[in-house]
Amino acid sequence: MKLKLIPFLLAGTALVAGCQQNANTVAAPSILKEDAAASVNGQFISKAALETLTKEVSARAQGQVVPKDKLIDELVKRELLVQEAKNKGLDKSAEIIERLEMMKGALLSQAAVEDYIKANPVTDADLQAEYDKQIGNVAGGAEFKARHILVKEESEAIAIIAELDKGSDFAELATTKSTGPSKTQGGDLGWFGAKQMVAPFSAAVAKLENGKYTTTPVKTQFGWHVILREDSRQQTPPPFE
Repeated sequence: MKLKLIPFLLAGTALVAGCQQNANTVAAPSILKEDAAASVNGQFISKAALETLTKEVSARAQGQVVPKDKLIDELVKRELLVQEAKNKGLDKSAEIIERLEMMKGALLSQAAVEDYIKANPVTDADLQAEYDKQIGNVAGGAEFKARHILVKEESEAIAIIAELDKGSDFAELATTKSTGPSKTQGGDLGWFGAKQMVAPFSAAVAKLENGKYTTTPVKTQFGWHVILREDSRQQTPPPFE
């Protein structure tokens, strides 16, 4: 059953290995017999090409060992196809030449990145600094779960607060009176950090207790808000490991 996976594993790697060998064939000296893994119509397939294909397949095989003869067979089949393509003059096609140049550029770009990483290894201190910048700085910050009703005029917000004081349901009022996009969810904004909202809105939410709403309208550039803070919690970023 496992052997049935071999063609699949080879499919994504044979082309890469083949392109690498083609590039080497053009730029490098002819392959010596002692450096060959196989021969096809007098054309040697290098051991380096076999090694490259082996590494590519192993990376995708998730522990499955692909027999060496299967890999050699794949390289032989590829070489036969290459020779047939050359006999038909396909290697002179402008489209093929352009695609080969693009693949060459991609390989060179990858090599440049790998070379930079080798020359500039990332240290634990670098990782810690990036962690502190991206995640660590949010430690201890609060998140809030809230609803709001957005209207254009302050007088509208005052009237809504009066209805809430009489026992009206906040979500129902948001659905019928809010002009914000969250009205279809009863004004529900979900969970958010203080920095995710404009300053006046965040400040008003932070001052509220859970289950309480603002008793005076809150002004932002979007209009006038009535805000209900439903819940709060402390943010817990993943630990640096």
